[in-house]
Amino acid sequence: MNNKRKVEIFSAGCGCCEDTIKLVKSIACPSCDITVLDMNQGEVAERAKQLGIRSVPAVVIDGQLAGCCAGRGPEEATLRAAGVGVPL
Repeated sequence: MNNKRKVEIFSAGCGCCEDTIKLVKSIACPSCDITVLDMNQGEVAERAKQLGIRSVPAVVIDGQLAGCCAGRGPEEATLRAAGVGVPL
């Protein structure tokens, strides 16, 4: 039986990502095994895509995208509604 919670932070190295890394580390307990993953690496970006990550920072806990990180990212319909792709 694994007695550690696997916490993965997907980061692009920006200030927002760094803040998330600090937050997760500050609230982690001894049962948390934290790994920071660099989205600039192809294999990390591919895994993020498979997990449904659409924006960073993102946190995955025991293989599941945290609820706070789900459903984010640009969507075509929203961008079009805001005028993207519509000539002036």
